[in-house]
Amino acid sequence: MMFMVAWKIPPGCYKAAVERFLSTGAPNPTGVKTIGRWHAPGSSSGWHVVEGDTAGVAELEAVWGDVLELQITPVIEDGEAASSLAKVYRK
Repeated sequence: MMFMVAWKIPPGCYKAAVERFLSTGAPNPTGVKTIGRWHAPGSSSGWHVVEGDTAGVAELEAVWGDVLELQITPVIEDGEAASSLAKVYRK
């Protein structure tokens, strides 16, 4: 399953978050694969799309939860969404 992880560095955590990112490279837990990660220049927020199981995503949140505010949302691609919508609207 894919998840969109929207992150924001809260006030007072910027330096700790940046130092952790630079020192570790932000590796994923076992079973989680990065699809893409984007940073909003000039801000303290960004997005990380990952693929994996819910336990791995929960571990990702646990690793970063002390320095980032995370909003994790399961997402599907257009083809999957179209298939589901067709089942309902093309009866």
